[in-house]
Amino acid sequence: MLAIEGLGHRYPGAARPALDGVSMQAARGGVVGLLGPNGAGKTTLISHLSGALAVQTGRVLIDGEPLQAVRRRAPTRIAVAPQEHAFYPMLTVEENLACFAAAARLPRARRGERVAACMDFAQLGAFAATRAERLSGGLKRRLNLAIALLAQPELLLFDEPTVGVDPQTRAFVLEAIQALAAGGAAVIYASHYMEEIEAIADRVVIIDGGRVVRDGTLEALLSEGPTVLTLRADGLDAALLARHGEAERDGALWRLRLAEGVRAVEVLAALEASGVRVRHADFGRQNLEQLFMALTHHPLRDA
Repeated sequence: MLAIEGLGHRYPGAARPALDGVSMQAARGGVVGLLGPNGAGKTTLISHLSGALAVQTGRVLIDGEPLQAVRRRAPTRIAVAPQEHAFYPMLTVEENLACFAAAARLPRARRGERVAACMDFAQLGAFAATRAERLSGGLKRRLNLAIALLAQPELLLFDEPTVGVDPQTRAFVLEAIQALAAGGAAVIYASHYMEEIEAIADRVVIIDGGRVVRDGTLEALLSEGPTVLTLRADGLDAALLARHGEAERDGALWRLRLAEGVRAVEVLAALEASGVRVRHADFGRQNLEQLFMALTHHPLRDA
């Protein structure tokens, strides 16, 4: 559905572009996880797709048609659930939904039906008469979601929707996004929470410094690179691990990317022979954080 080709953007006075030749795609029925540290360009990319920023260089196509033309003809085909609260605090939940349904130019005969359906989907029925400013943080996120769904958009953009929410709300939002994709929507989910991307994404695009550094299915990305052996042990240092692969320390843990041909059992036997007491060990494929570290050499949550 969505094709982004060589998208570039530089803010006035900026030393470097916020987006530098970004290309990616999103299909109906799938979730694309947009992953990167703060300042990587995720929000700038979402702003282009939502119409908040005009395209400077490159192209954005919806079903082969330029984004600008699609937004002029049918702006509600694309919706965004932003990180910030985007509703009227003095209005009730139901009043907010009715207001945004009218703003989306839904036919009057459909407005009540869509308000009820979105309130039900976001599980806000019990709070229909509650003013939005009195909702908890988690319920405000649900109201953002309900508003975004009013016009039944085909492309949904989520920009860090779980920042600062409780675990219950986070789980609800992630399950809701999976349900929307299963219903045929194309979803782009921007986050720097790797565990969320791993939980819901079919495809992952990792960006850093305004550039795409990896783009592929979740399974393909996680299977890249060597097996990783994670250790907690007494008397362990980098020199003991260096002969078996590439080692790095993360607090009390050591992560060893095994060299080609090296087996985890051989490493454990060698450490035992050297007098190292291994208290914990596991091995398997790398996760997204480890992949990102290997690509950029800094943590995903860097500001």
